[in-house]
Amino acid sequence: MGTHTPGVAQAVPNSSGDAPPKTLAPSGASDCHIHIYDPRFPANVEKIRAATVSDYRLLQQRIGLERTVIVQPRNYGVDNSVTVDAIGQLGIDRARGIAVLRPEVTDAQLDRLDAGGIRGIRFTLADPATAVVSVDMIEPLARRIARLGWHVQLNMPVEDIVRNAAMLARLPTRIVFDHMGKVPHTAHPAWPIVLGLVEKGQAWVKISGAYINTEIGPPDYPDATRVAQAYVQAIPERLVWGSDWPHPGPKVKPDDAHLFDLLALWAPDESTRHRILVTNPQALYGFAPTVPSSPLEARA
Repeated sequence: MGTHTPGVAQAVPNSSGDAPPKTLAPSGASDCHIHIYDPRFPANVEKIRAATVSDYRLLQQRIGLERTVIVQPRNYGVDNSVTVDAIGQLGIDRARGIAVLRPEVTDAQLDRLDAGGIRGIRFTLADPATAVVSVDMIEPLARRIARLGWHVQLNMPVEDIVRNAAMLARLPTRIVFDHMGKVPHTAHPAWPIVLGLVEKGQAWVKISGAYINTEIGPPDYPDATRVAQAYVQAIPERLVWGSDWPHPGPKVKPDDAHLFDLLALWAPDESTRHRILVTNPQALYGFAPTVPSSPLEARA
């Protein structure tokens, strides 16, 4: 279907293996969740393993990816310079960013971030001891960013999704749930909440981080795979994919080619994968539409 960008065999920092994926990436494919750790920028922790734009370009070549969404890591607090700089290096036509902010941010600062390619703000809320932001900041900041068309991205414990369902439903912005919403299975009370927000047109889900959402583990993370497949069956028009490179959690880094091949297990239909990798990111992040090269691609 359409044109593809084949991957190449090469080692990549912060990634296991060196083989390209078996699954071909469609032209214009987007990796909608990465982090950049650049030693040129001071961080609020003593040691960060470098994961620079130059390193990430190697991953793009290995997998065959063309567009990127850079998510500000909590290690830099609310100084989003590292993320805006990375967008500039990759080119604003091929990169977008998600910032971390607190309510004291000024409108002028928001406007500058918007010009620099920022399209949303992230809330990482698992550990209050290390969190840069808090749940009570979500709604006031959502009201501030609504005029820009940005969204709220949530890296939130699944129990907090249930606890804050009413607040999430009244947000004036779109919501993007990180890493499958951390939903462990479709019988969990958070599942209908996430799907309800999606079906109202208010939310999107990143099918990413299988190695985060599993109790069984590699190679195919069957519990996370079941959740991903359920999302693909229910809401393919509201899904995007991300590598989560450089995988800040695990000490043993996963094989990114295998993680990309999992997408073919989750979404066996090529037109659905095209939607997840190309069409949906265009709608969510404002990437320029790719030119379809076949009638089938035009309908994806």
